[in-house]
Amino acid sequence: MNTPERIETPIERLQAALASDMTEVNALIRRRMASEHAPRIPEVTAHLVEAGGKRIRPLLTLAAARHCNYAGQDHVKLAAAVEFIHTATLLHDDVVDESTKRRGRPTANLLWDNKSSVLVGDYLFARSFKLMVETGSIRVLDILSNASAVIAEGEVLQLTAAANLETTEEIYLQVVRGKTAALFSAATEAGAVVAGAPEEHVRAFFAYGDALGVSFQITDDLLDYGGVSARLGKNTGDDFRERKMSLPVIKALAAADARERTFWERVIARNDQRDGDLEEAIALMTRHGALDQTRAAALDHAARAREALRDLPSGTFRDMLDALADFVVERIV
Repeated sequence: MNTPERIETPIERLQAALASDMTEVNALIRRRMASEHAPRIPEVTAHLVEAGGKRIRPLLTLAAARHCNYAGQDHVKLAAAVEFIHTATLLHDDVVDESTKRRGRPTANLLWDNKSSVLVGDYLFARSFKLMVETGSIRVLDILSNASAVIAEGEVLQLTAAANLETTEEIYLQVVRGKTAALFSAATEAGAVVAGAPEEHVRAFFAYGDALGVSFQITDDLLDYGGVSARLGKNTGDDFRERKMSLPVIKALAAADARERTFWERVIARNDQRDGDLEEAIALMTRHGALDQTRAAALDHAARAREALRDLPSGTFRDMLDALADFVVERIV
């Protein structure tokens, strides 16, 4: 009996098309995460960097540069810088969220300690800025340094929004654009800038990355209330236990009656969670169509990402990025 041929995902197609560049990026990451005086730095960094992540963000930088016919080497440095920024934020996030699992493995703060995670994250931020400076582009430095500030701002905003039942969809999207979409859009924009692309193409890549990042985060937030733990690389229901005001909660709360609002006040505002509360939360979300509405929002932003690409010349990488926008939300369709 013939085994059906497995179809490559858009991420795998990007990885294959950019294999040579990614080999250089990975080699550069390994060199730059080394430390002569503090061996714990490469230990902690390697635990996360080499955990099997898909490297979506550096792939976006490389794809944008290659689509714009870039033939230099600075896109490799920018891709490595983007991955360092992402890894640093993950290290810090796991401390803030008191997480114990990341990509299906114990988090660095669990294996070492919070102090190591924070300080190694700081080291990676510094390394990322060194790589940006080496490109000699002030504009690229402005894009990625601004993204780093926006990411931190988004994380702080999320802290203030957490467990606050008055959090609106507008505030939620502001958090998402900060903590997730900012690095997606910076990754694509920087790739286009380093390649010397026309301004309209730079704007298109920024818009694509922004919409893709929002869709990506909304999808993850939705999957937390119905995904498979092994596929997510985290525990299903983590956002609920951490009392995050994600879009499914916001939409369910907006439609809640007095009894249901009392439930949300207990489990989110007062942190009084009991056995069966996660299942009750999902039931309320289902009853009011909150999950379907969240799914529609993720699909809408994926469509916006694809629309942004229409302003770019046709080409293999544009086609791959188009397919990637659909793939990001395929998990929830």
